[in-house]
Order: sequence, then C-alpha cells, then structure tokens
Amino acid sequence: MKDTQAPKIPRDRKNDYSAESAQERREFLHQQTGEPLELTGQYTLDPSVLPGNIENFIGIVQMPVGIAGPIHIEGEHAKGDFYVPLATTEGTLVASYSRGMRVLNECGGVTTTVVEQFMQRAPAFLFENARQARDFGQWVSDNFSHIAAVAESTSSVAKLMHIEQWSVARSRYLRFNYTTGDAAGQNMVSKATLVASEWIKENSPIPCDYLLSGNMDTDKKHSHLNMIHSRGRRVIAEAVLKKDVVRRMLHTDTRMMAKAAVMSNTGARIAGAAYNGPHSANGIASLFIATGQDEANVVESHAGHLSHELLDNDDLYMSVTLPSLIVATYGGGTGLPTQRECLNLMDCYGKGKANKLAEIVAATVLAGDISLASAVIAGHWVSSHDRLGRNRP
Repeated sequence: MKDTQAPKIPRDRKNDYSAESAQERREFLHQQTGEPLELTGQYTLDPSVLPGNIENFIGIVQMPVGIAGPIHIEGEHAKGDFYVPLATTEGTLVASYSRGMRVLNECGGVTTTVVEQFMQRAPAFLFENARQARDFGQWVSDNFSHIAAVAESTSSVAKLMHIEQWSVARSRYLRFNYTTGDAAGQNMVSKATLVASEWIKENSPIPCDYLLSGNMDTDKKHSHLNMIHSRGRRVIAEAVLKKDVVRRMLHTDTRMMAKAAVMSNTGARIAGAAYNGPHSANGIASLFIATGQDEANVVESHAGHLSHELLDNDDLYMSVTLPSLIVATYGGGTGLPTQRECLNLMDCYGKGKANKLAEIVAATVLAGDISLASAVIAGHWVSSHDRLGRNRP
C-alpha cells in the first residue's frame, strides 16, 4: 500500500528556537506548498526569546500599529494623558477612536475604576449519588483554609479568595477564584487547582474523583456567569458628555444619543448579544494584539454594559462596564520586543501595572463607542469607511 502520509514539519531537538530552524521550516513549506514565505521570514527579534510563546516558529506576521489619543484618564492607577497603540488592518478604526478621545478630553476626560479581580479554574467532582455530592460541598467549605494553603503553595502570586459550588446530579462543581497579580493567570490557577484537587481527593472523607475543568470556568468562552462574577478585572470607565461639545464635535445632540442608546439596548437584548454598545471588541482586540495579550481572551473581555443617563441639563452620562477584562503586564507575550515597546508607551510593562492597563482599555472602549454611535446617528458611518477604509486589491 502506498504511503500517503504527509511529511512531518522539521524540528531540531537540541535548538528549535533559532534562525536556522525557522529557515529550514520555511524551505520545507516552500517545497510542500510553493510559497517561499519571503516576507514572513524577515524579522528583527531573536528566536531564542520565543520558548513558551510559540512552537514550530517560521517567522513574523507583520501587523500595522497606529496610535490613538491622547486620552486623559483620571483613574486610580492610570492618571494623565495616554497615547494608545492599536494593531489593526481596519481603516477608520484608529481615526474613530482618536475622535472619541478628543471628545472625552474636551469634556474633562474619563474616570476609571477597577472594582475587583479574579481568575478561575472549576473542577468537577463525581460521587456515587447526589447526597454525597452535597455533603462533600459542606466539607469543602469547612476545610477552605487548608485547601487555600495547598493551592497557594504553588505560587508566590496566586491567592485563593473563595470557592463557589453547585450540585448537578451526582456531581459537585467547584469554582476556585484566585487573584493573580499582574499576570492573566490561567496557567497559574490551573497548577494551583490541580494540587488542591489532589489534596481534596486524598483527604475527603467521601470517596471522589474529579475532572480538573468541568467547564464552569468558561475559559476563553463567553458566559453569563462571568458577567455576574468577574473573570479577570471588573473595570468601569465613565464620563459626562457636554451637550455643546457633542453638538460641535460629533454633529449630533445628547438627546438623540440617549434615544439611540435605548434602541440599541433593545436590539442587543433581542439578539442575545454579549455587549450592548457599538463595538467593544474592536478596541480590545487591537490593544491586545499590540501589547502581547492572549488574543483569545477577547471573547470574554469584550462582554459588558454600555450605560447612559440623560441629565437634567441635557448633558449625557455614559459609562462602560467590562466585568471580565483579562489583561497582563507581566509574563506571556508581554515581554516580546515589540509588544513590550507598546506597553512601555503607556508605562504599562512589568509588575504593578495591570490595573493601570485595565483602566486604559476601558477608557479606550468608551471613546470608541462614543465615536461610532455618533457616526451612525449623524450618518457618517458608511461615508467615513468609504473615505478611510477602502483598500481593495
């Protein structure tokens, strides 16, 4: 019988993170597919910095980065004016965010607040019957301090704050909630929860087995649970839009913006959308790519609430609440050369900076929502994309 298996991708067991190994793989792919990957193979970083970030490295996909801003933020961690790097291929996006930022600056800037931070892992424990599962839950509550000590022994950063519990059939789902400092923390809490679950299995008076993730942590998936109980950081950005600024700069009025927000809220509710504003994912994804965040976390981070209130003087209060914004300023992809530069633009690289970055992200989302919402109302949405966003081959 003829062997039809495709040849394996070349790897160097001694040193796979080298320019030579990357070139060997590009040449292999050229032979297999006909594509020389000439531009992908042009990069400035040293492949030796990549272990832990990627496998089978072949080169760099270059992404345009634009700068929006400045935006004035009055936060507890982000204070002052910030230039925000946005990596995107969508024309008009950077211009739109910059416009929203100018409007907010004219209105006194953005106030930002980080409310809380948690990262979860949710093992599911299995028993012979539902009564055992219920009684096990009480034992877990009674022994929380022991479980926390075991979990926290795996890290100098992770702290187990509380464990949520649900019984389903003869299973008991435990949702471990940690704080993880300036790291996003998914790997950190996985290790901590594994050790804690092994201790639980060995010490529980009721025999049990477990699955490390019963999927109630909803890792890299949107869930309503994360809208209620934060995964990542719950951060709020708020501002009061002055009616004269809205009229002068956005060519609409605050009453129309308030009416449009009501209609948008209804439409989002009918559709079952995870976010009721215009486009939180745009700013978050662009900032994530520029700063080395895990891009899959956009699916959780973009969910939230755009709130508004028309004030007695016709000024318009607006706020963005992001209940599960997952950002890091240390570890993961944040230390890669260009990503680190983008974080440094905002003084957001390293330990003690994650809350600051979260506040900047929320303020950026608010700016983008204000700009796009007013463009739709004023009839500039399509024309601006025609003018700035057309780039056909």
